[in-house]
Amino acid sequence: MSRTLSAALEADLAEHAFAAPPSASLMPRRVGAEVELIPVEASTGRRCPLESGAVPGTLPLLRRFGARQGWKETRTAKGTPCFELPVGGTLTFEPGGQLEYSTPPCRSPSALLALLRSVVLPLRAAAAGEGIELMAVGIDPLNSTEDAPLLLRTRRYARMAEYLGRIGPAGARMMRQTAAFQVSLDLDDEPRLRWSVSNAAAPYVTAIFANSPVYAGSATGCRSTRAQVWRALDPARTGLPWNGAAPVTAYLDFALGAPAIMLPQLGGEHRPFGEWLRHARPTMAEWRDHLTTLFPEVRPRGHLELRSCDAVAPRWYAAPIALAVGITYDTRALRAAADLLGRPDLGLLDRAGRLGLGDPAIGRTAAQLVDIALAGCESLGPAYFHPADLEQARTFFDHYTRHGRSPGDDLIGAEIAA
Repeated sequence: MSRTLSAALEADLAEHAFAAPPSASLMPRRVGAEVELIPVEASTGRRCPLESGAVPGTLPLLRRFGARQGWKETRTAKGTPCFELPVGGTLTFEPGGQLEYSTPPCRSPSALLALLRSVVLPLRAAAAGEGIELMAVGIDPLNSTEDAPLLLRTRRYARMAEYLGRIGPAGARMMRQTAAFQVSLDLDDEPRLRWSVSNAAAPYVTAIFANSPVYAGSATGCRSTRAQVWRALDPARTGLPWNGAAPVTAYLDFALGAPAIMLPQLGGEHRPFGEWLRHARPTMAEWRDHLTTLFPEVRPRGHLELRSCDAVAPRWYAAPIALAVGITYDTRALRAAADLLGRPDLGLLDRAGRLGLGDPAIGRTAAQLVDIALAGCESLGPAYFHPADLEQARTFFDHYTRHGRSPGDDLIGAEIAA
């Protein structure tokens, strides 16, 4: 690979992944979210297909509900069904039929929370009225992969399934059975420190919001089974590709080392993108397509996409948002979080998925991080984070985090009682 080509790819990352577009500076400290839900038949727990049959389908539900709400049905670039919402954002399907609502960037956490409530709560109620439960958990707790087939057979998903299937069963579970609550933050004026703190916080986000201790009807022994699925998925495209001195260069190395799923195989294998460059000259579009197949805990996309949080119940949405904005958008809290967390630690990320807040060191640091985040949110002011919304976050942390518990502990209790 020539130095010129490598420099061009690094420049592309610096311009489009690690730098915000000019429009972002017009409204600093924006925040967005991606909310995923797992649809099952309420009476049986069987996974819902897209089209109705023996089990109610989600696509007819969305068409009926969306027609009343003024939604516009369209197709994604992958050719899959998509709904554009007049309040902003889109509702799409994940490959196993999970629903994903992606919000637009919002001017404040309270604006984001109002938007999420206006979309997710009525949708879940409408689904319940038609016998469908939209589960807010990190992994399908009721079904095995055999009972949760791949529903979207696009070129992208077919290649991902084939490649990941060679590694092990984690690929099928990730694609068809997991759900997350992702928070998106602007880079703004301190991109390096925000990148570093977000990566270092990933294990604590995993532990605080762990909500997937049950899979296929049985306790797994992991607080976040979803997180452990990601650990087993493919180390070449997951984890914490961080370097404080040279973040863009480190991410370039990460991207070049990951097998290029979307490009043709060489010798019957998917070769790393960097190796592939020695055989041809991929286009910039193919490079950027490759970047979308990388799944680190924090993904740079012109903003920071924080991916470590299991899906949680809507009443707790304020908590992951408060943690994310509190430790990044307030300058004093950002530096306090950096001092507390130190360097990102992949080993700690593994412990967080297995042990959660039951790990004494993780539990202590998580409680301190929550204090920093809440202070940061208060410093940002009531016009940015409304006191009632912040109180919801505080209630979550008081009920769970400060007692060494996460939402998944409620699921374990229910599983034992059953």
